[in-house]
Amino acid sequence: MLGGAGMLLGVAAAPAQAAEVTYATECVPPAISGLPPVQGTTRAEITAPAEAKVGDEVTITWKFVQAASKNPDVLDLDKDTVKPTGTLRAAGAQTAAVAMEGPRSNPPIPKNSDMKLPDMTGRLKLTAAGEVTLTPDAYAINVSKPLSTDTKCSPKETVKSAATIKVTAGGATSGGTTDGGPTATPPTPTPPTTPSATASDPGGTGGSGTGGSTGGGGQSDFPGKEVSVSYACKTPIGDKDATSPVQIDAKRNGGSFGLTVRFGKSVMDSPADIPADSVTPSMEVVLGGADKGTVHVEGPANSAPIKSGAPIEIPDLTGTYKPGASGKSTLSPGVLTVRALGTTTTCTPATTAVSLTLDTTEQAGGASGGDSSGSGGTASGGAAAGGTASGGLAETGAGSHSALKALGLVAGTVTLLGGAFLTFMPRHRTR
Repeated sequence: MLGGAGMLLGVAAAPAQAAEVTYATECVPPAISGLPPVQGTTRAEITAPAEAKVGDEVTITWKFVQAASKNPDVLDLDKDTVKPTGTLRAAGAQTAAVAMEGPRSNPPIPKNSDMKLPDMTGRLKLTAAGEVTLTPDAYAINVSKPLSTDTKCSPKETVKSAATIKVTAGGATSGGTTDGGPTATPPTPTPPTTPSATASDPGGTGGSGTGGSTGGGGQSDFPGKEVSVSYACKTPIGDKDATSPVQIDAKRNGGSFGLTVRFGKSVMDSPADIPADSVTPSMEVVLGGADKGTVHVEGPANSAPIKSGAPIEIPDLTGTYKPGASGKSTLSPGVLTVRALGTTTTCTPATTAVSLTLDTTEQAGGASGGDSSGSGGTASGGAAAGGTASGGLAETGAGSHSALKALGLVAGTVTLLGGAFLTFMPRHRTR
């Protein structure tokens, strides 16, 4: 029996294989660095099982023997500030784009020295018998300090396969196809949500995201749920995509509601001194359901100068929502505008994400078909004060005390004045 068990274990444990491939690569530094593209050579070692069967999900490792670009002669990179992501192509018996990702883990990297990148891993569900080849493709290097930047590297020649998995029949084939097979993508963390209160649930523990009725004697505070919003952003130096948790809370005042839009804090500091009264945020909250239009909310400018190395804190955005219709009305984060040092940066959500639903009663001059004074709602598509209804912010974030923090340009490479923009980094809320 022991001998038989040993034989079975020997069959189940497929040997791993590691093979190295070298290819010419072009790496494009972030736009704000002002640096030209770099031509270099990538040496990648790919490790995967030599044999497996249909239905297996295998782990693949990409080791950077050599990255194509060096740390330029600008600044030293701190420990654990570098994170690689990339794509590995599976071909042959099945086709797939395998998403590879490494941890933010690196030794200190002095300027003008080789990049030391951690290994990346990814998983592939095998769906067809035969030989599956594995070939490294494009990758990106994210550096988190002094601000989040990406260097994108792509092959400049046809890359040879680095490893081959011999796949035998005998497993389930569900969960993938042999043509354009599964893409192994690391799971995306879902931001925690705060259940919204309902009229029948005054304790605020309901999960429907519905506020209470506007009638007297009932609930007055209606916390929204935190939603993850994808922004398409335009800054004075280019476009940028961002994802941020945002929450909209309401407090009933007669037939109207006082709104508070809560973001959080970033993990980044300002690289240069910013004078007082230089940063002003605002947003157009989008109405839906029974009501239509937008509600303007804004926060005050920074009251004190912000020193280099200190966070740029922006308070909660507030405004008043006067309903223009009776029924269930939804509130969603809309266009976000930030004015700083004479420049305007805006972000437009890619999709509508409802944070709060309220039972509303139509008020004279309310949002739906109402005026555009900002005391109630504005016409749908209205622009934020000092901004426009199109364009984008850099990156938004959420965290403790509902503070939103921004970041300017890299000191020493780009002047903050006259060319400033704000970068908001997402971070999960703490309560």
